[in-house]
Amino acid sequence: MIVCILSDSHDRIDRMLAAAQSALDEGAEAFLHCGDLIATETLTELKRLGKPIYLVHGNNSGNLDELRTMATRANSGIRYYGAEADFVLAGRRIFLSHYPHRAQRMAQSGRYDLLCCGHSHTSEISAVEHKQGAAVLLNPGTVAGIGAPPTYAVGDLETLRFEIRELPRE
Repeated sequence: MIVCILSDSHDRIDRMLAAAQSALDEGAEAFLHCGDLIATETLTELKRLGKPIYLVHGNNSGNLDELRTMATRANSGIRYYGAEADFVLAGRRIFLSHYPHRAQRMAQSGRYDLLCCGHSHTSEISAVEHKQGAAVLLNPGTVAGIGAPPTYAVGDLETLRFEIRELPRE
C-alpha cells in the first residue's frame, strides 16, 4: 500500500493539495498527517481527494472540537486520534505524533514498523534498531514550506521504503 505522509501544512491548502495529488498520481491509497493542519477547511480539501486520512494534531491545532466533529461523521474517511495515533494499516503497525522526541522514544519500544512525526520542519528518514529488528522513523518536513523547502513523503508500507519529495518553490 502506497501512502503519502504530510505534516505542518499550516493552512497552505495549495501546497498540501499539490503534494497529495502528486502522491495520488503515484498510487497513494491513504494520507497520514502528523499535525499542524490548523483549520478544518484545509482538511476538507484533502478529504475531497477520496482517500482515507489518518491524522493527529500538533501545537498549532486550530479548532479541535470542529475537527473531532468532522471526523465522527458517518463515512467521513477521517481518522482523528488526538495527540498520538497507534493503528495498523496494510498489516503494518504505525505510530503518529507531531513531536519528534515522542516518535523517537516510541521507536525504541519495538512495537512499530513506521513512526511518523513533524514539528521541526526538517525532513528525515532513518532506521531505528531495536530488539525485534528495526523501524522506520520518518519526518516529512513541512509541506507548507515554512522555514524550509516544502516537502512531503511517499512510500510503500509493504516494503517500508519511503522517499522525501520536494514541491517546486513559488
